Amino acid sequence: MRARLSLIAPTLLISALALAGCSSSGGNPTPTPTETSAGGESTAVDPATDLCGAAYESGPAIEAVTVDTDISKEPTVTFTAPLEVADIERVVTVEGDGEQIKYGQLVDVAQTIFDASTGEKIAEAGWTSDPILQSIVAETGMAQAISCATVGSRIAVTTPASTDRPAYIWIFDIQGITPTTAWGEAQPAVEGMPIVTLAEDGTPTVTVPEGDAPTEVKLATLKEGDGDVVAPGDTVTVQYMGVKWSDGTEFDSSWSRGAVPTSFPTTGVVEGFKQALEGYKVGSQVLVVVPPAAGYGANPDHELAKETLIFVVDILATATPSAQ
Repeated sequence: MRARLSLIAPTLLISALALAGCSSSGGNPTPTPTETSAGGESTAVDPATDLCGAAYESGPAIEAVTVDTDISKEPTVTFTAPLEVADIERVVTVEGDGEQIKYGQLVDVAQTIFDASTGEKIAEAGWTSDPILQSIVAETGMAQAISCATVGSRIAVTTPASTDRPAYIWIFDIQGITPTTAWGEAQPAVEGMPIVTLAEDGTPTVTVPEGDAPTEVKLATLKEGDGDVVAPGDTVTVQYMGVKWSDGTEFDSSWSRGAVPTSFPTTGVVEGFKQALEGYKVGSQVLVVVPPAAGYGANPDHELAKETLIFVVDILATATPSAQ
């Protein structure tokens, strides 16, 4: 069973490592499943992009930190506080022998964070808590922190203080890689629903059936996952494609943006899309037909206001905001 994501520290992580000036800046110019941008934050890139050249380098601060090498347990970290941290520095303290991570993958990362000024541990995920942190490897500070790492690696990173937080020492343990396509067991097709065929890389193609579009939300499980059930208000990580019932044309797709999974809260999408998330297991692939009333019909100015929409959704991870 796939573990539920913990959101104990990602916000902290992003704000701290963004000091490197490498935050993702791309936007999605096409309509998305939400009224705003559910899934429009990923930049279209080659998923095979090599991140090795982007990694932060070592330096005097991180070299003054001693980290134990037993990756089966939460790391023991020793340093003299206060530790002066002038820059983001990085060192691989344990070189794993597993698969090397690549752009666009979902990486299972346990992390422990220390205040460099006091030596106090201030946060952790994946050790004393059951869930582990899953993060999309992208053109962000996180990507540079774990860039080019292999599964089984332990990485130490320092980030300097800013006006609103002290300097930190981060320990990242790369515990595994989650598939970027649904891995559940295939289910029988549902009569009357659109036909979905998958390319070798998981990219879906949708064939719209003949006849009038349904006037109510229609759902079908294409693959039954084995992970946690998505709860109302969770933040999900998905791949998805949206096409119009009227002509079968694609209007939005994470697959068309480099096949990089995207994350958003279930409360941030239109009602029909939300129904394809909440109550389903991680690892599932869900097909949903969304009439205007459960889509963009409430916004008459929206270009999809009168359209019945079809979404194919691969649910890859789920996060509980209350875990913060």
